[in-house]
Amino acid sequence: MLYKLQLLLILFIPMLALAQNTRPDSSKRKKSSNQVQSKYTAVAHQLTLEAAIELTSRARAAASSLDKDVSIAILDGSGQLVMLTKGNGVGPHNTEAARRKAYTALSTKTPTLMLARSARANADTQNLANLPELLLLGGGYPIWHNGQVIGGIVVAGGGGPENDHTIAKAASTAATALLIP
Repeated sequence: MLYKLQLLLILFIPMLALAQNTRPDSSKRKKSSNQVQSKYTAVAHQLTLEAAIELTSRARAAASSLDKDVSIAILDGSGQLVMLTKGNGVGPHNTEAARRKAYTALSTKTPTLMLARSARANADTQNLANLPELLLLGGGYPIWHNGQVIGGIVVAGGGGPENDHTIAKAASTAATALLIP
């Protein structure tokens, strides 16, 4: 009986080794799946939390140069809130305004100050102000990277639409250096 068990083990172990070596080459599998993936999908860049913190810091610095304390909202490319901060002494309505202006800038791919002015000037687009999530007030700025909008940054409570716009624009121009592909 022991002799038969030893004989089976001697025959069985080399077969296991052969079975492990006959697997398909994994580099070929990866290459073909990458070909399919690159044909049907695009590389998406995203804002990280670290980038949002840095953008918020830059917006606060720009606001400080105007002697303003502001609320700031940053959304990622899918419209999800990444960061929302309320400046000291800024009215509570500004945090919701910041979130909605960020969504407006992101979804329309347009700075909200320009959108608000264009909508008022054109009878065909005045109804944009009636869409529930859009807020046509200055201060929202889309964040662009490689020809794609990947987020939105907004400032609210800076003393008027022009100030909010200037502060958000100053922060958003620095966004490309902060992105992770």
